[in-house]
Amino acid sequence: MATGVPKKGSGDNGCHSTPELTYDGKASVAQVVDTKAAEIKCLWKGEGGSQNGLYFGENLGILAQLMEEPNIKGKVRLVYIDPPFSTQSSFYSRKQQHAYEDTRVGAEYVEFLRRRIILLAELLANDGSLYVHLDEKMVFHMKIVLDEIFGAGNYRNCIVRKKCNPKNYTRKKYGNIVDYILFYTKSGNYVWRKPIEPWTKRRAKEYQYIEEGTGRRYMKVPLHAPGVRNGQTGKPWRGMTPPPGKHWQYLPSKLEEMDARGEIYWSASGNPRRKVYLDESGGVGVQDVWLDFRDAHNQNVRITGYPTEKNPDLLRRIIEASSEPGDIILDCFCGSGTTLAVAHELGRRWIGVDNSVEAIQTTIERFLKGTEPMGDFVNGKKGNDSTRGGERLLFESFKNEVGGKKIQEHRPILEFQMFGVVERARELDHVLARWKGEVTGMHKQQGVRLSQF
Repeated sequence: MATGVPKKGSGDNGCHSTPELTYDGKASVAQVVDTKAAEIKCLWKGEGGSQNGLYFGENLGILAQLMEEPNIKGKVRLVYIDPPFSTQSSFYSRKQQHAYEDTRVGAEYVEFLRRRIILLAELLANDGSLYVHLDEKMVFHMKIVLDEIFGAGNYRNCIVRKKCNPKNYTRKKYGNIVDYILFYTKSGNYVWRKPIEPWTKRRAKEYQYIEEGTGRRYMKVPLHAPGVRNGQTGKPWRGMTPPPGKHWQYLPSKLEEMDARGEIYWSASGNPRRKVYLDESGGVGVQDVWLDFRDAHNQNVRITGYPTEKNPDLLRRIIEASSEPGDIILDCFCGSGTTLAVAHELGRRWIGVDNSVEAIQTTIERFLKGTEPMGDFVNGKKGNDSTRGGERLLFESFKNEVGGKKIQEHRPILEFQMFGVVERARELDHVLARWKGEVTGMHKQQGVRLSQF
């Protein structure tokens, strides 16, 4: 396989600036940062004095309001957003309740999302990360915008996620089964807990060599890495220089220590390679193609029924990789509350924002009761009498499982405060009344007296 030699840019015209999108209505960064903060009122105080917050209202003004909070601005460790995809569609829940409109297109869409990302960048800690979930329609536009906001050097990955099973297309095009997650960081020094996948028997076969005397399995990997260095790692070691355009991965002194421990393999031609032992590896590092986090597509899945709901395991991977327990996680398009629920489960603090009454109602219902199995028979669509017993048995067999694995009993999430933009807070009156009634009833059943109302 051909290998390129990294070199600094040397374009013919000497232009090395980051490309930008230009369109009418593009506000300056200063104008966006100066966005007027929304007036917020507390709708529910929650329990335990928690700083977790669920906000109802247009997210631009709410993000501007969060910019005025010294315990939030510059303190958010991770942002994940799954914004509208510019589908020019209306979305409804499985119960046919209107969830949201996705009608912005072109420059209007780009500027809508750009302004929010500028504020999110301000809220991020210097070692924080941003994940933006998009599909093929706008991901390339937003890659340019994100390079502009965060700097191209802080781009980390464009993750490809398999979102569904293969489609039997009749149209003259390839089946569309993936979407994308753009991963950026605020700086080069960011929180990173490397995710790994356990070794399978097939992958373990890559450790094909057995060390004499110890019997340990190992693989051979290069001792050099791309990039020219002028320091010790770029100089000869034992009379050998790194290949052109590369450098030693370790200082010569470290290489000597490794060789003394027998951790370097020398070929017959005198080429050194590092031994990587199977028993020292917990698994293989996760790559940028994710095949295991498809959206709900069969009955053995627990969901809320909110449109475009994402797989909790997808959020679990992102949160565990780019944050630590106690960190603040922010999702300003929180929808059904998947990000918030998983962050809570993993011991993170969280902030969620959404502009949809249906989203807020779905989220707090999820907080109280968890998710439910998906399937027609759950909604009462049964066949004839001879099949009812089998359907009920099937329901009972997986109602507490996901993918054949037992799930933990849901613990209600009550440790948060709920806020609303003042001029729209009344839209949640019926949602709050139901929520408070259900929480009060639950506590009465448990013999607990409430004081937060």
